[in-house]
Amino acid sequence: MGWVKGASLVFPNASIMPRFSTSHRHRILRIVHSPVILFRSRTSRSCTKAGRFSDSGARRIDIILYPTMACFPILQTGQVAQGLHDSREIHLRNIRQLTFGGENAEAYFSFDGKKLIFQSTRPPFKADQIFTMNIDGSDVRLVSTGKGRCTCGFWSPDGKKILYSSTDWLSDEPPPSPDRSHGYVWGLFPYRLYVANADGSQRVAITDDDAYNAEGSFHPKGDRILFTTTRYGNLDLCEYNLRTRRFERLTDEIGYNGGAFYSWDGKYIVYRAYHPKTKEEIEEFQHLLRLRLVRPSRLELWVMTADGKRKWQVSRLGGANFAPFMRPGNRQIIFSSNHHDPRGREFDLFLINLDGTGLQRVTYTPAFDGFPMFSRDGKRLVWASNRNAQVPGETNIFIADFVDTSD
Repeated sequence: MGWVKGASLVFPNASIMPRFSTSHRHRILRIVHSPVILFRSRTSRSCTKAGRFSDSGARRIDIILYPTMACFPILQTGQVAQGLHDSREIHLRNIRQLTFGGENAEAYFSFDGKKLIFQSTRPPFKADQIFTMNIDGSDVRLVSTGKGRCTCGFWSPDGKKILYSSTDWLSDEPPPSPDRSHGYVWGLFPYRLYVANADGSQRVAITDDDAYNAEGSFHPKGDRILFTTTRYGNLDLCEYNLRTRRFERLTDEIGYNGGAFYSWDGKYIVYRAYHPKTKEEIEEFQHLLRLRLVRPSRLELWVMTADGKRKWQVSRLGGANFAPFMRPGNRQIIFSSNHHDPRGREFDLFLINLDGTGLQRVTYTPAFDGFPMFSRDGKRLVWASNRNAQVPGETNIFIADFVDTSD
């Protein structure tokens, strides 16, 4: 029987270290088809049984051993596996899988391109928490509190701070999932926006209300934060100035304006939007908003100048077009879309010019490819995907070298 090394996990303080009770161990065994799980102390380099930690004081632990008969692929952290690449994906080279199992999404590069911040639902946590890791998938660290539900992590330009949203101010327990009697909807949970040190310590709240405050990102200069909020009675983009501590509303169109990022040079903001037109559409949107819900089935891409003075619609594809990010050089936007699937179930990555021309498909794997982001030099792409899933619906983080086919 062979063994596979897993990724390390670091917890910011001892109070939120998982104790791995018997019930937790059984849950893990069911997920991975009876592996033997051991932990290795970084300092003593000794192995102990699950649930026990080295008394050396080290907070970093390794989940290191999985039997090869388990469902996980036999890979070192960040290793290339067979079946990760479709031959039609000519923009992608050297695809590497960074996470294995669970729900992992929204992985974003640090400004120096050396680290990633991402959200993940994994044992023992009940909902998404925020983690960081190296771009090879090593040194995975929990940087949120392990409580509530978290989303949308992002790095400050100097890499010393992180930004994310959490509901842990309200309860240690995550809010319940949205009521599906309304169809496929997203929950607008009472997230508060926080800035913390890169290890999760010394967290400071940017917002202090019970509105939806999420989908945040730093300006490349590090002096502003862009996020989506319901504080104005709509779903709008808002900018917070860290120096003046003032909020500025950037959108006022009825509907959903969100998922925004600055371009790497800070000149533009790219975002997704749904602006209902008819009376019935407006009434439905506002009804769901009162229920703290939004239906994301129709979204198009928009761009505005960073000062908010000029904005324009980029895509008119139909379906759900979301998670846009501007390619360095500001010529193209990469995004996820289901417009090409009549059933609306398959999401792939696409490139499009800022004027809406030049649509190019980037990924071809079935199910889901989303949340793409270019590194600052444009040489790498990171995204979340269902490819190579060992369990239906499993979402993992992938990284690849990006090939410019126009060269």
